[in-house]
Amino acid sequence: MRIWAATAVLASSWLISGVICSEPINATSVLVENAISSPAPTNTKQITVSKAEFGLKRVDSKGNVTIFQTTRVPLQQGNAYGWRIKLKDYQGEVKWREVLRLPKPPETWGTDSGEDFSMSPDGMTSVTRRTQSAPEGVIENFWTITPGDPVGKHRIEVYIDDRLISTFEFEIIPVK
Repeated sequence: MRIWAATAVLASSWLISGVICSEPINATSVLVENAISSPAPTNTKQITVSKAEFGLKRVDSKGNVTIFQTTRVPLQQGNAYGWRIKLKDYQGEVKWREVLRLPKPPETWGTDSGEDFSMSPDGMTSVTRRTQSAPEGVIENFWTITPGDPVGKHRIEVYIDDRLISTFEFEIIPVK
């Protein structure tokens, strides 16, 4: 559509200024030449998931992080929940995007400084983008419960290169 509009503008300007072109411009060949000279993506390998887990984050005395797998997260300040995904035969950096959907807006949203974070106008959906080193093919993200977080059903979708690679549905439950 833009090519035709540009051609029409150029043709009309030539007619108005009295310039007559002896050879028509072939916009298609210009596009093909530009497409050929564009650099190819550096990582064309298909990314596949070998393991995906969700649950409560546990840190032992040595600093090792494990995930206690569950789909029910107690609404207790300081609890951390999240996901870890192991990519099959992958090493290097990974650009991923996480979409977190809540049942209602929390009282506050917060992330570590410097993250690419945005939220929907209704405050119920956040998007986090990150480039993460994955020397052993592992990517992960965790959230910490804070006062004002809503109870109910939540959903996290994780994307790499705009392709959905994992979905986690869970519930934040009140502590009795």
